[in-house]
Amino acid sequence: MTTVNILSGGAAQGLVRGLSEAFKAQTGFGIDGEFGAVGLMADKLRASTPADLVILTQALLAKLAAEKLVAPSSIADIGRVETALAVRSNDPKVNVKTEAELREVLRSADAIYVPDTKASTAGQHVAKVLDQLGIAYEVTPRLKIFPNGATAMRELAASTATRPIGCTQATEIIATDGIMLSGSLPPGSELVTMYTAGVATHATHPKEAAALIALLTGADHRELRQRVGFTG
Repeated sequence: MTTVNILSGGAAQGLVRGLSEAFKAQTGFGIDGEFGAVGLMADKLRASTPADLVILTQALLAKLAAEKLVAPSSIADIGRVETALAVRSNDPKVNVKTEAELREVLRSADAIYVPDTKASTAGQHVAKVLDQLGIAYEVTPRLKIFPNGATAMRELAASTATRPIGCTQATEIIATDGIMLSGSLPPGSELVTMYTAGVATHATHPKEAAALIALLTGADHRELRQRVGFTG
């Protein structure tokens, strides 16, 4: 089967998966590609990895358009995704309303599962928040860092730690079996990121890539976007 190739942040993986059958019925094409830390996906595009469609943060996609790697006229916002806390399905939920409460929750966790703290949106934010809370020196030895949020959340689900917690984007938490969305980060530590799609300048199948963007952003699939963790 002919496929549209995607380079995408992990935040969009559940949504793309949910639309694969509709896309196949409409175009006859399948969907292939990579999902991972947004910085790594952008670098893959810069290194000429074949791609028809790119789904990354709004700011990063704008940079790629300026670099003439994404067609500016094709760019469309999909929706916002918050960075949130996760726990294993059988553990009690954690609900933090202040930065002081977040500080204590993170200090009491014996393992903290996060995505790449240098190349991923959520991982960079976690590193920033730990510094902001003044506990980076204390909890860094307990960080369990993985290449992307999806992998980090699968590892959280399998964790044998006593009090593990995870922090990544809500879409990646919702898409992972064995864990649950525990709560938002409190005011001052929150992060909500707009994800955006665009057709790669050197796309082999630009027409089909544009059709997939229409599905990803269309009003007909608003409920699906909300269900997998996108807002507004």
